[in-house]
Order: sequence, then structure tokens, then C-alpha cells
Amino acid sequence: MAGGFFSELRRRNVLRAAVLYIGAVWALAQGIAQLGPEVGAPEAATRWFLIAAGVGFPLWLMLSWRYEFTSSGIKLESEVTIADEASRKTHNRRTDFVIIVVLAVAVVLLLTDRVVERVEPQTAAPVPALPADSNSIAVLPFDSGSSDESQQAFSDGLSEGFIIALAQIKGLRVINPKSSFQFRGSDEDDRTIAAKLGVSHLLEGSVRRLGDTVRVSATLIRASDGSTLWADSFDRPYKDLFALQDAITAQVATALKAQLLPKPQAAQQNDRPPSGNIEAYDAYVQARLVGATDAGKALELYSHAIELDHDYGVAYAWKAFTLVDAVAGGGVTGKGAEKFLQEADAAVAQALRLAPNQAAPHFARGWLLIIRDFNWKEGEAELRKAVELAPDDGDALYQLGVARASQGDLNQSVDLTRRALKINPLDANWYRGLAAYLMPAGRLDEARQAVNKAIELEPTALYNHYMLAVVDMLRKDLPAAQKAAQAEPEGAWRDFALALVAQASPDRAAADTRLNAVVRSYPEGWAIQIAQVHAVRGEPDAMFQWLDKARVAHDPGMLLLLYDPLLLRYRDDPRYAALARKVGLPWPPAASGAPAPRTTGPASP
Repeated sequence: MAGGFFSELRRRNVLRAAVLYIGAVWALAQGIAQLGPEVGAPEAATRWFLIAAGVGFPLWLMLSWRYEFTSSGIKLESEVTIADEASRKTHNRRTDFVIIVVLAVAVVLLLTDRVVERVEPQTAAPVPALPADSNSIAVLPFDSGSSDESQQAFSDGLSEGFIIALAQIKGLRVINPKSSFQFRGSDEDDRTIAAKLGVSHLLEGSVRRLGDTVRVSATLIRASDGSTLWADSFDRPYKDLFALQDAITAQVATALKAQLLPKPQAAQQNDRPPSGNIEAYDAYVQARLVGATDAGKALELYSHAIELDHDYGVAYAWKAFTLVDAVAGGGVTGKGAEKFLQEADAAVAQALRLAPNQAAPHFARGWLLIIRDFNWKEGEAELRKAVELAPDDGDALYQLGVARASQGDLNQSVDLTRRALKINPLDANWYRGLAAYLMPAGRLDEARQAVNKAIELEPTALYNHYMLAVVDMLRKDLPAAQKAAQAEPEGAWRDFALALVAQASPDRAAADTRLNAVVRSYPEGWAIQIAQVHAVRGEPDAMFQWLDKARVAHDPGMLLLLYDPLLLRYRDDPRYAALARKVGLPWPPAASGAPAPRTTGPASP
């Protein structure tokens, strides 16, 4: 029965008609795909053509079953005569020839498309970046922040003044403004602009007129990694325009000379009190020893050291750093945090006045600028100054690593932290920092090793097992994450560890209970952690609401934004970039390691 039906299909040329139809559709689809863009056809033209061809195929088969092409024209199958049957073989040969021609055209179009695909990347090779001298710089047009032509003219005049002043530095190649000013308002990142101009450094900034005062902010950027080498701001009265330009240009040029020319030998570092007071030094040393575990006791001891020697600049610096670190760690919030930061500001000013060539005042000020002001660039510049003054100071290296991580540069933060650990291999907090930078880079086994080392050094410390729980969640080992969360000492970090793990479990009632508990128990100072719980829960809207609360409250946890592996699940959401820019963080981030994992729903074990 089936054989008879198949024979009938062949006799009526239905099979030939099917092959002819498919070959013609294939050839036409290739032609539309290749020629459509040239004639302005929409991108979906090929897809809609194939859909229409698919709908028409059964109709074509039905017509070829009922009708026949004959020497006398198209006839119903029932009307075909004996004479028509005699000419069927000749007609079939013609049909076969047409099929061969159609298939050949389709194959040629296909091969042409493939050859063009392979040739195009070679003929459209990108223009190679210009080689960059180690001492070369481009001054980008400073942003006037105004459409007022006079403001823009003043800004451009200031930028050109910098170019003229920098051109006087022997051995420094400075790009002409005709080239550098082409990047006014450009959306390209610093490294791309520097590559196009063939320079190793960029100077950029802004000019704002505030009544009778002009504020100029300038930043020197190293193009290779997007890091900030120097940053500062200048406030001057707007009385004599040209004198103002000359004064600011001279100060910026002097600062840049110090950064771009070969560095002198690092200043000798000394943490002894200027008076030689043994009791003051003893109080300082004790404060350094207890600072990581008891900030309150450390502050008392630093204050005592300062009472014994009012010129003890390094003690002022470490007191300031301890005050800021207490706020950064979440131990002090609200009005208490404001008071701590005010005291830190006063202590930093004293430290810089008394010991400007010591590293401690600079990394204390850098940390203050980052935590209090979200001033990432000037903060990083101060931390780099500390490293220049004391290249082998582990504290300076570690804090610079924090600054680079906050701007998304995971590679450099890992490198700086490992260098710090070579100097002080028993600092548990630095191992926790190392783990934090390794996690978003996807280096989970290394992160787990770092956390375990911190636990080995400080078995009962807070936050260790919280971090271990996060690492194990990212490794999709839910039982291990639950065990780690249970091992965290009683308190907020344990509650949040349990809440995070609950969101990754199938028990939604338990997940709801844990979430509600932390929201109820920690209404202030923990917005970032609550946002993390919502991120793991797969609720980006709630996550962004809590992140915005953290931004408004100036939560120090905002420095995690570019390297937290839980929040970065939603880094492709446009709200993420908008939030980063609101707090002054670079977007896209600086140089980075491997991307963090993405998700559109709850984390799975």
C-alpha cells in the first residue's frame, strides 16, 4: 500500500516539486540574507520569508498532486491525455535540470557567504594602538559643568595652561590639545583614550565656579591599569582670572613633576615619638597590638601616647585610622560614626602637619577620604603616596589593595594583598580581604584556602565563618555552607550567614523567616547585608531598594559594590551602573579578573 502511494507521488512529480520548492526557498533565503542589508530590508526579513515559505509548502504539495505541467500548459491530473503522458519524460528531464540549477545557485550563495565571513576580519583589522612612552601624558579638556561659553573658555584655557607647563618638563612627551581635545565628552574609557593617543598617563578633571570661588579638581591616571596616581582639588577666589590660572597651573605642574619624574629614595620611616618618651612609645606599641581586636582599647592607648608627646604624628595617624576603621567595619553607626569621623579628620590634620614624610598619615587620610567622602581617586592617591614613602609597609600595601578592589581592579588588589602578606604573614584580616577579592574573580578554591588560614590564625574571630559560608554557597556546596554559618559566633554575622544560606535552600518558609528576622533585628547600618540576602533570594528590585538606602545613609559597605560576588549577580542590570556612578565609582570598572557569576533567580546549591 505504502509502495503504491510512493509510486503515485513519483508519477505525479510531487517529489520533484518538493525538491524544487526547497531548493528555491533556500536560494532565495541566502539572497535575502546577503542583499537585504544593502537595500535597507529589516533584519527580520529572512526569518519572515522562511515562515511564509513553511506555510506555503503544504499548499505547493497539494497543487503538485492535483495539477500537472504538460506541453499544452497546466492541467488537472484527471484531464491529462495519452499525448501528454508521452511527453512526461521530456518534461521531467527539464524539471531535473531546473532543480540542479536552483541547488547550484543556493550552494554558490552559501559558499560566497562563508568566504566573505572569513575574509572580512582580515580586511577590517583594527588600527593598532600607538606605542606609549613610559613618560608621556595627554591633558583631556577639563569639564566646566556648564553650557556657558565663558565658563568653557576658562576651562579650556586652564587645560591648555597645564599642557604648556607640562611641556617644560624635560623628558616628558605631552600631546597637543588638537588631539587630546577631540575626546571632549567621550564615552570611551581612560585606557582606550590613552591607547589611541599613545600615552602612559592622562590628566583629567573639572572646573566649577561657586559664587566668587573657583574649584578645580585634577586627577592623574596611569593608563595601563586605570589607577589614580595623584588627585587634588584647589579652591581659589575668582578675582584675577589670569593670576588664578597661573597659580593653579603651577601647583598642578609641581605635583605632576613629583609623580612623573624618577622618584627619589623613599624617606626613612620612624614610628618613635619625637621627644624620645619611652612611655609614649610603649602605649603606641600596645595600641598597635590590640587595634585589630579591640578598637576601644587601642584608641585609649593612642590618646595616652599623644598626651605624653603632643608632637607624636604617627600616633595621631594610627588613632585616625582606627577611628575610620571602626566606622568602616560597621561597629559604629549613626551619630557615633559622625563623631568618630570628625575626630579622625582632626587627627589626620595633625598627623600630616607633624609627620608629612611618614606613610601612616597618608594612608590614614586615604582611608578617611574613601569611607567618609566616597572620594575614591584622592583616597587612592594618598594611599599610593604612603606606598611610595614606605614600599615595604604591609599596612600601606594592604590599604591600597582595598582601594583598587573598591574600583573593581581585582587583579591588582590580589597582588597588593599577597605582597602585604609576605611582609606580615600572620594577619588574619588580610587573609579575609584576599578571599573577598578572589571570590568575584571565580577563584573559589583559593578563596577557601585564604578563609581557612584566617580561621587557623583567629579561630574564634567574627566574620571568618560568615565568609566561609559565602564561599561554599558560591561553590554550590549547601551542606558545607550551612555548617559554616552555624559555626559563626553569635551575633549579626551569624544571623546574616544563616539568612543567606536559607535563601539557597528549597525551604521557602525558612527563607522567609530568616529574611524577616534580619530586617527586623538590624534596621540600621546593615542595608548592604540585607541587599545581599535579596540578591541570593533572586529579588533584584528589593536588592536595589536596600542598596539605595545604603547610598543615602552613606553606608561604608558601598565600597563592596564592584567586588561583592552576591551583588554582582545583577551587574548587567542598568540600575547597577547608575548606582555605581551615583557614588562616584568607575563604570565599567577598572581592570578586573574573571567576571562574577550572573543569575536571574535564587542561588541554587
